[in-house]
Amino acid sequence: MHADGREYTHALAVENKGRGLNITNSVNRTSILALELGSRPGTCSDRPKLYRKAWHTLTAIERKAYIDAELCMIKLPARLTNVNPSVRNLFDDMQAVHQIQSDHIHSSGHFLPFHRYHMWAHETLLREACGYTGAQPFWEEQQDAGKFALSSVFSPKTGFGSATGTGENNCVADGPFAGMMLSVGPGYSNQLHCLSRKVNETASLMSEKVNADACLQLPTFDKTWPCIENLPHRGGHNGVMGEMSNAVSSPGDPLFYLHHTYIDKLWWEWQSQDLNSRLTQIAGMTTSRKPATGWVLATLNDTLTLHGLVRDMKISKLMDIQNELLCYDYVL
Repeated sequence: MHADGREYTHALAVENKGRGLNITNSVNRTSILALELGSRPGTCSDRPKLYRKAWHTLTAIERKAYIDAELCMIKLPARLTNVNPSVRNLFDDMQAVHQIQSDHIHSSGHFLPFHRYHMWAHETLLREACGYTGAQPFWEEQQDAGKFALSSVFSPKTGFGSATGTGENNCVADGPFAGMMLSVGPGYSNQLHCLSRKVNETASLMSEKVNADACLQLPTFDKTWPCIENLPHRGGHNGVMGEMSNAVSSPGDPLFYLHHTYIDKLWWEWQSQDLNSRLTQIAGMTTSRKPATGWVLATLNDTLTLHGLVRDMKISKLMDIQNELLCYDYVL
């Protein structure tokens, strides 16, 4: 679904018409940032780098440790009742900060930076609040395209349970999240409802490697970001369906974090092809809809927020995953 609760669609071509999205915002490619990053950012000298791995490569012990940490977040008290009175726990908090900002973080230049920030925050909270010692894993969706239901992520024993739920509402009925009820969503509403899934293999084909590769071959951020947000991004959401297909409240499914970590991995793969240039490229607008005061260009100086769950962050601090703050990398 899209930012108003509709199913995920790729509306960029229409919504962005006339917004100048074919221009990489020159204000963002600054010598100040280059000096801030240094000749080669990302030494992570103060602590060991975290290595994010694909779910299918994790051992049963590693999978259990991650899921136990997620279950821990569901048991911890909410911190953001002032943001959304419906939140009941820390997991809900992470869903609520996405819900409240949905119009700013989809079909906008903030899409990739915000979700990198959101994934880092999730990883940080798992480690600091729940004692998790691993890194945030990702779902290598391209290898499961067209056959999502067979993926190890849906194992009831070592995964997230039910590819397709039961009953009229397709409620997840097995695995660690069986019977899970959500109080945030669906969409912008806040009604008690079950975590649901109903895998759509036709939609999952959008996750095919050829579609991801097409995005990685594009030369500039203003072309790459909409490409990644289109088929690779939609494939994961609409391939799983249920809560995942709602752009506003999709973080209600714990699979959301594996999906968007994969999307972040794609962005990093593209950045890694030309770090000197691509660590400073940003483009697009700050919202998906034109504000009454007019469009605002996204810049590296824009500050993103999770309403106090973790520190607010300038986009410039989120561009390099190997810098002193983020300090992670991807491996298969």
